Amino acid sequence: MMDIDIEKLVGECVFTAVRSSGSGGQNVNKVASKVVLSFDVNASDTLTDIQKRLILVKLSNRVNKNGVLQVSSDSERTQWLNKKAAIGKFRILIRQALKTETKRIATKPTFQSIQKRLDDKKRQSGKKRLRSGDFDR
Repeated sequence: MMDIDIEKLVGECVFTAVRSSGSGGQNVNKVASKVVLSFDVNASDTLTDIQKRLILVKLSNRVNKNGVLQVSSDSERTQWLNKKAAIGKFRILIRQALKTETKRIATKPTFQSIQKRLDDKKRQSGKKRLRSGDFDR
């Protein structure tokens, strides 16, 4: 992962509180407890151009056409807890997007694995031969 100060990124986020959808009685109807975290990827001063491109590509399903990454949370009962949950989700998403994938090193199959594969093939062909009426082969 590239070195990045996620706390600075959280500082660049804009939080909006909206009413949660769904059932929940009077609390849901009266209180704006759902929190939507918006982060403008292109306007960020903390990220480099490469990091911005990585985030836009890897999180393309969460970024709108204006380049704003949106994370919401309405699982908790209070706005404060939902804000903490949204920040937690945001941190995880950013870490995953900026994680560098290690290149796979190709290896040869072991002698044992080759032997096992050939034995399995021999056993399978023997089964098939017994099932056919032709025993001479």
